[in-house]
Amino acid sequence: GVLTSIYLEEFASDNWLSQLIEVNINNLAAIPSILFGVLGLAALINFLGIPRASVLVGGATLALMTLPIIISAAEEALRVVPTEFRTVSASLGGTRWQGIRHIVLPQALPGIITGVILGLLRAAGETAPIMFTAAVFFTPDLPSSIFDEIMALPYHIYVLATAGTEIEKTRHIQYGTALVLIALVLGMNLVAIIYRSRLRRRV
Repeated sequence: GVLTSIYLEEFASDNWLSQLIEVNINNLAAIPSILFGVLGLAALINFLGIPRASVLVGGATLALMTLPIIISAAEEALRVVPTEFRTVSASLGGTRWQGIRHIVLPQALPGIITGVILGLLRAAGETAPIMFTAAVFFTPDLPSSIFDEIMALPYHIYVLATAGTEIEKTRHIQYGTALVLIALVLGMNLVAIIYRSRLRRRV
């Protein structure tokens, strides 16, 4: 996602192809997550023949879902870096890539990190994509390979909340699982804020 944003913002010409790519990226960001789950099921399991729902399929589906968010955020971070920085780098004899690597990227890194964290946080709270591609109701073991099924916090909450006549008996487990998920999301946000502030102080 970050490499795509660098190409679109720094290297791609402003023509119909780059505009078409930008429109499609924005459209992908607006697609409901359940459609990504159906896409992962249809393309990766049914079409490519991966034998069953697994960490690999779920991870690929979540990666595809978060890609537009990361690309858009990284593009915006690169766009904010003043053009003068690139001009000064070129006037000192640096190549375009050297200017991007040593000047533009360090300036844009806090914004890029924010975009990546936003994508990860969206993936952490999604239920529909992993319901079709990775998660199961219960498994006693941790996955030992990328082809194993997994349990996931959002799907676990969904299963407990739709447990029918047993719903009252599992209410405390629902709240406990939701608390763990909230703590995980808040923890990731806190780490991102601290890391971003340190990067800004260095720049």
